[in-house]
Amino acid sequence: MAADPIHQFQINNLFPLGTVGGQEIAFTNSALFMGISVVGIVLLMITATAGRSLVPGRAQSLAELSYEFVADMIKSTAGTEGMRFFPFVFTIFMFVLFLNVLGMLPLAGFAVTSHIIVTAALALLVFFTVIIYGLAHNGLRFFKLFVPSGIPIYILPLIVFIEIMSFLSRPISHSVRLFANVLAGHITLKVFAGFVVMLGAFGVGGWLGAILPLGMTVALTALELLVAFLQAYVFAILTCIYLNDAIHPGH
Repeated sequence: MAADPIHQFQINNLFPLGTVGGQEIAFTNSALFMGISVVGIVLLMITATAGRSLVPGRAQSLAELSYEFVADMIKSTAGTEGMRFFPFVFTIFMFVLFLNVLGMLPLAGFAVTSHIIVTAALALLVFFTVIIYGLAHNGLRFFKLFVPSGIPIYILPLIVFIEIMSFLSRPISHSVRLFANVLAGHITLKVFAGFVVMLGAFGVGGWLGAILPLGMTVALTALELLVAFLQAYVFAILTCIYLNDAIHPGH
């Protein structure tokens, strides 16, 4: 029988950390992969900047490419003023990218971003950052975000209501987009890989029949690696767009 495609998303306790309010707190496989991502990012940045040279090595080239990519993303969406948020956006982009790539590791990988609680936490972090900075930086002018200019007065209340609802729904769309793409991609990969194993159990005829799903599995793996980068990019650029509203409220 084909393996359960949902089983790969199960969070397992690795060892207990204690109890809080009668609730057991444990170190899980999800926390492990998030920790590995953080360590990997830190090591990459330290290795890249430890021996800076005019002719960069691989690590330095990768770090510089990542820096320039995120910096250009921020400048194109939020302007030069948005560069004050560079550490924030860079951290989110690299964190999501590392998590997505680690989730693609065969056998040992675990897709942390396939859990809505993780993506929702990141989306809410961005959401409240926009609100807090927007109010602190602009005061009441931040609410111009909900009042587009040039709108006839008789439909203004409706437009304001739509703008408010659109703003409040941002964490939902921001988190679900990443979660759903990673979840669907890993389920599809698992299903096609399961077909290969199942057909291979029928002997020579099954091996011939497994060629097509094997080819699809290889193609989907390459596609998922692309999606891993694209979803980190989409999450980061949406963060820049939302931060731009805090920096430059109004339409």
